[in-house]
Formats: sequence, C-alpha cells, structure tokens
Amino acid sequence: MNGDGTIPSRGFPTSARAPGKCVLFGEHAVVHGAPELVLAIDLYTQAIVAPSSESRLNGDRGALETNRYLRETVAALGPSPGTFDVRTVSRIPRSAGLGSSAAFVGAVSAALAAGAGGIDRGALAQRCFSVERAAQGVGSPGDTSTSVAGGYVTLNAGSVGGEPLWTVRAGEAAWEVRRTEDPGWAWIVAYSGIPRSTADAVRAVAARLERPDGPALLEEFANVARAGISAVTRGDRTEVGQLMRRNQELLRDVGVSHPRLEALIEAAQPAAEGAKLTGAGCGGSIVALPLPGREVELVRRLARAGAVPYPVRSSPGVSLVEAAPAPRS
Repeated sequence: MNGDGTIPSRGFPTSARAPGKCVLFGEHAVVHGAPELVLAIDLYTQAIVAPSSESRLNGDRGALETNRYLRETVAALGPSPGTFDVRTVSRIPRSAGLGSSAAFVGAVSAALAAGAGGIDRGALAQRCFSVERAAQGVGSPGDTSTSVAGGYVTLNAGSVGGEPLWTVRAGEAAWEVRRTEDPGWAWIVAYSGIPRSTADAVRAVAARLERPDGPALLEEFANVARAGISAVTRGDRTEVGQLMRRNQELLRDVGVSHPRLEALIEAAQPAAEGAKLTGAGCGGSIVALPLPGREVELVRRLARAGAVPYPVRSSPGVSLVEAAPAPRS
C-alpha cells in the first residue's frame, strides 16, 4: 500500500495524487492520545506543479495569500521556496469529513518534494501534518499519515495496531502510526451536504472532555477503538458493526453529531452492519459497512435520504503520476 520507501526525485513539472480518508474508530479522542483507525479511500486529489514566474493555484494569482493550505505547503520547502503554478483536480467533497485538505496537502507536498529531490514517506507524513496543523490550528496526524501511507492506518494503538510505520510529533505530543490488516471490505461513505469545521468541532470536544466525567469518556473511546481495530483485523463484520454503533453513541455524547447525520444513520440501518459519522462531525459524512450482498440497496437508501453516497475501498497512499506538460508562465 505504498506506506514504505520514498517519493523519488523527478524533474518538474511533477504530478502526484493522494487519497481521501474515512475514520472508522476514534475520531476526536485521538487528539487526546486515544487510538484511532483510519482508512485511505479511493477518492483522490491530483496536483500538477511547475515552477512559474508567479504563484498560482488553478489560475488564481492570489491563492498564496488566500489559501492557507497552499501557503503553508509551499513555505514548508524552506526559506526561499520559489513560485509555482499548481493545478489540482479532486473527487473528494470539501468540508465533508473525508480528508479533502489532507489529500490536497499530500498531493501538492509530494509533487513539490519530488521536484526538490525526493523525500522519505515518514518525513513527508511529518511535513504534511505540520502544514495541516499550521493551517487549522488543531488536530491529529491521522488524516495526513493515512493519505501518505494508504491502507488501514492506526494511531496510538500499540501492538494491536499492526506494523510500525513512523512517529509524528507536534511539540511534546507524539503519535505512533502503524498499518493494520486490510480485510478487503467495501464501505459506503455518504456526504450529508452540510459542511463542517474541524477546528470548531475539535475545540468543542476538548471542552466536553474537561468535565468531571471526561477521563472516563475518553477511556471508553479508547476501549471501543482498540476493540474495533482488533475486529477489523480479524474480519469480524458483526462485531465491527456493533462497535460502530457504540462509537456513534459516544460521538453523540460529546456533541458532534447532527440531526442530518442521525437521519442518514437511521436510513442505512436495514442494509448495514453498522453506521456512524466519520471525521469531525457537526455535519459532514457518515460511513456504513454494508450487509453482505446489500451494497446497492444501502447506496439507494442513502441517496433517497438526500445524501451523496460513495462506494469506497482501501486505497494506496500518495504516489507520483505522469505529469502533463508544464503550463505557460
């Protein structure tokens, strides 16, 4: 799943694509050191990068000032990064909880790094997290590490989390990133149409966890995530569905669900092992594990309920692709 090795050196123009993600267990709690299981999904952002006389993003000459993700990504190259023409195309809906910003940062960072001589994947994961955290002000490296690594990725899970990949740091905080077994399942993610703010949701959860029952609530998040990682590794669909429902109860408790998400989860129930919100919540998307043979029914149920459903599977991590000819400066 491309989690090891390097992004090789390649002359400009360079092009890279990076997958979106879906959090299966542990969102929010991971910020506070609890385990998380994240899946790289086969919805992608692709970026083409070339040196230019002025910085542009999809033709916008002011993007370096207005797009904080682009600004931080270019700044991560060093004190004199130069100017670049960046073109992107994406199948990942924005502000949907499916990793659109992580995929953008991953694709552009990989393309820039290839043109600058290449980069180790662990170093790229650290760079992408630093960029996204600088842009958002909060968060954990689950999204960016999953987009870089591909497959099923765990954070803070210890040996139950699988094969070690790398450790990502921010100040005194550190997250151990591992890869766990891929059961080969199809999932359905469904965008509610309601955008969400990761930063606002993370801050709201942090405030909730400061209440007297916060430590016990965080421990329950951790227990569910560990059990979920183990169940996915064993390929136990029934237990995964039960744990998804319990995880959703906890997410309701910390205040990040939404009536629209609850309606989609209810619509999915007859055709799903389990369903829950994915990502920051307060809008965004849900993820559902279909009952065997009922994938099409689940997609139809979610579409009738007003969502935009996407059948997804595990994806490889960020990779270079054949670049188009360099755009004119």
